[in-house]
Amino acid sequence: MIRGLRARFRALARKCHPEERAKRASRRAAVTIALALLSLAPANAALVTDPTALYQQLQAAYAKGTAHHWTYADQAYYFGTILAAGRAYSLQHPDDPAYANLANLTVQIGAALHYNPLTNHDGAVWWVREACVYVQKNSTDPTLIAQAGQLLTRTDYDDPAQLAPYADEDASALLKQYPRDTDALNTLLEADWRSWILTKDTKWRALALQRVSQPYFPVANLPTTFGEDVVTAARSAKANVPGYSDAERADATAFLKRIDKLGKLRTIVSVKGQTHDAMLGSLAPADEYFGPLQVSVLGMRNQLDRLNKMLDLGWGDRISGDAVNLEIAIDDLHKVYPRDRDVPPMLAKVYALLGRFGTAAAHDAAAQAKTMLIVEYPDTPQGREFLQGS
Repeated sequence: MIRGLRARFRALARKCHPEERAKRASRRAAVTIALALLSLAPANAALVTDPTALYQQLQAAYAKGTAHHWTYADQAYYFGTILAAGRAYSLQHPDDPAYANLANLTVQIGAALHYNPLTNHDGAVWWVREACVYVQKNSTDPTLIAQAGQLLTRTDYDDPAQLAPYADEDASALLKQYPRDTDALNTLLEADWRSWILTKDTKWRALALQRVSQPYFPVANLPTTFGEDVVTAARSAKANVPGYSDAERADATAFLKRIDKLGKLRTIVSVKGQTHDAMLGSLAPADEYFGPLQVSVLGMRNQLDRLNKMLDLGWGDRISGDAVNLEIAIDDLHKVYPRDRDVPPMLAKVYALLGRFGTAAAHDAAAQAKTMLIVEYPDTPQGREFLQGS
């Protein structure tokens, strides 16, 4: 099977044009990862990193990409399988040789696909950051080291608003690789729309409306999570709601003219790197424990209640360390089960709890919780509330 994959990669590489070098890198990577994973023994912890299962995900993603001639959506899906494997081995096999391979490939393919936290939906910002640091410390490849540095600027930031110009830059570069691709066009729209929501700088909203006003923009396939918000903003601009520029009103009018022609035929879509079953897990098991406190999800809820009651009784900063450890536990839960429905509400609650302390450690932990909410969970009720209030 591995020989077959190698043969297919060689054949595809011979057919590729120079501008498709990034695609070649993605395809060749499947063989490297597969060999690394198949050399490992299955894991025994609650988080399954069975190399056979991970290899099957990679193989399925490769087959899908080959069948579709490697569209952007296929590349994103395949990259998602690499992120899933990387996270798994970081959490359970950090000393295994496969870890190094996955870190290198995360940087290589992440750079080729212009990875940006504002437009990626795989919940793997922490792993991309970790992979970049590993490459910078251990690689001897100057190109890979430079790519790691570029990705670090997207993942290691003090203020999430710093992501806005990078998001537009990355999505614009992606669209050059995949001209007129529906998913790439939506990614560019998402970059500008999320930048507007994050920064409240109207230039990003104006850019978003300009994107959707173009005659080639796929208005019948707006993104799932914020498509209706863009339509609502356009209707406000057209209705002369204060705060919109003349250019925004003109773009909104052109956009809505096409939207209104669609009627109920419009479908809402989004690009995601992985299907739900390919994530590391959906809900954390009740008997799995996280962080220095070694608490389950139920234990985290109980700890939130307990610490708030203790503060009400006047304990003050004496229990600041317990609150910080609770935030670390929630962060650990987010790393293993990024799609657990309890993560966003608990991040919001621990942020409120940490705000009741006056220590620097609590302040830093609160900032971390807020950043995760608004960057990785912007479409949850908690994320939206934070963005509207910031």
